[in-house]
Amino acid sequence: MGAQWKQKWRELAADQKGKLVGKLVREIQVAAKMGGPHPEFNARLAAAISNAKKQSVTRDTIERAVAKGSGTGPDAVQYDTVVFEGFTPHRVPVVVECLTDNNNRTAPEIKQLFKAGSMSKVAWMFDHCGMIEATHADASIDAETAAIEADADDVEPMDLDEGETGVASRFYCQIANLDTVTKALRAAGWNVTTSEMTYRAKEFPELTEAQREEVTNFLQALDGHADVHRVHAALK
Repeated sequence: MGAQWKQKWRELAADQKGKLVGKLVREIQVAAKMGGPHPEFNARLAAAISNAKKQSVTRDTIERAVAKGSGTGPDAVQYDTVVFEGFTPHRVPVVVECLTDNNNRTAPEIKQLFKAGSMSKVAWMFDHCGMIEATHADASIDAETAAIEADADDVEPMDLDEGETGVASRFYCQIANLDTVTKALRAAGWNVTTSEMTYRAKEFPELTEAQREEVTNFLQALDGHADVHRVHAALK
């Protein structure tokens, strides 16, 4: 076979990169549609653009996505949000958010993926809330104090990316307060990397390592679908 496997790996990597860029672009479009085209007044859009830039999405692509989402471009976006609920193998609850322009295509494909688990109403096992992920260069800063001052309801630590210094935290708040809390954290010197609505699991099933691997593979298959925007699972 020689080096043919290398070409196959490049093709797979390119396919994954394309799917990631597609998801980032759709997040920009939805954020612009919901909160307007100006990132200085739209915290979710600002975070989406920041994430896209980190993945080397071009400026032209970002600007087109904002224009499509906000309706200021020639072809306004027409995505619908569709939510699927169920269990992974070994009964881990999961909520899947999709952005699609054709639910007649998306729904059967997601249901097919769920055959490895089961579909059921599980949203009650989660809190639907706002979530902000942010970092601060000062490692001595107290995230709990920052949460109180920003009017967040809860905060938990996060791991820093390799090479980063300081502190990373995940803040939770009421959905109605998402924009306000995000702006307050920015004003306090936090670098916001994510600002979005999420489903936060109330409990986490205990799993063996073998079970965890099977659940992870199931979640990765869901996340790999082009129309899947967010996967929320009760998995630590």
